[in-house]
Amino acid sequence: MKQVVAIVKPYLAQKVLESLKRAPLEALNVREVKGFGRQKSYLDQYGDSEYSQAFLPKVEITFWVEDVRAEETIRKIVQVARTGRMGDGKIMVLPVASHIDIIDIAPTGGE
Repeated sequence: MKQVVAIVKPYLAQKVLESLKRAPLEALNVREVKGFGRQKSYLDQYGDSEYSQAFLPKVEITFWVEDVRAEETIRKIVQVARTGRMGDGKIMVLPVASHIDIIDIAPTGGE
């Protein structure tokens, strides 16, 4: 299993989620985040303006998918989220050694 973390522009997040709607995902989380990447150097050129040293809003979409479907889901994200401009986002793919569904664990001891 793989954990895929995609950080995309906020206005593209809904399109990315729509593209993953039919993908066989184990689970999915979405959260609003702020940060910067290589485009930070472009922000520095504004000097003392409000953009200097600014964090940019992004949306982080994290999901878990079987190994054989990981590349397919990544292609879907790139197809939808890529504008060709700096700051389109990042995709990180991490191996998952194991996972446990809490509901599958039998309670131990008293309550």
